[in-house]
Amino acid sequence: MNGPEIHVEFAPELGMFVPPGRRTGVTEVVTDGVSTLGHVVESLGVPLTEVGTLVVDGHEVPVSHVPAAGESVRVRPVERPQQVPGAPLRFLLDVHLGTLARRLRLLGVDAAYESTDIGDPALAARSAAERRVLLSRDRGLLHRRELWAGAFIYSTSPDDQLRDVLGRFAPELKPWTRCTACNGLLKEASKEDVAGRLEIGTQRSYDVFAQCEECGRAYWKGAHHDSLEAIVERALTEFGT
Repeated sequence: MNGPEIHVEFAPELGMFVPPGRRTGVTEVVTDGVSTLGHVVESLGVPLTEVGTLVVDGHEVPVSHVPAAGESVRVRPVERPQQVPGAPLRFLLDVHLGTLARRLRLLGVDAAYESTDIGDPALAARSAAERRVLLSRDRGLLHRRELWAGAFIYSTSPDDQLRDVLGRFAPELKPWTRCTACNGLLKEASKEDVAGRLEIGTQRSYDVFAQCEECGRAYWKGAHHDSLEAIVERALTEFGT
């Protein structure tokens, strides 16, 4: 780029995406005089999924704004809770976020998940086709133009990932209503309904069951129930309504 020079300041929350020299204070950026401000911001490393507002000389502008020489730009992070208009709040998680997907489903959040790597174009296309917010730790994936909506997952810890998503999007929580395996809805089931899917010992020990309407998987309060209930209780305490 060898066109107009502008002055850019990134919010501290976006510092991880930009080169070290641009993480604090105002820095100069030379543009080409044609590219939009959204393109300039992305070229500096920040996915637009993480940008809340762009403020030029004190006035909010759209990502389509073409910057002029001497303009001062402030790049702000998304506001929380983030509103996602245009469709019911639903998520799509990439292949590296299986644990997060299961925990969201445990809380009754609609969370589709690709257990195999189908590739960035296919993930972005599914996000657009189903109007799902794509959750990923892949910055390149979040730069794809065909995305309907997306969000970067900042942590590698499942506990922190879940807290981040719940805090950012404030989805409605309906624990124990979704299948953690396939995301289908659960319904009450009798022992007779699920007998063919149970070990003999389970049939003898439990009387209350649920079953997935999609894949048929049976659920009961087994050995791992206490640890799962702890996850649910923490989420409800911090983010329940």
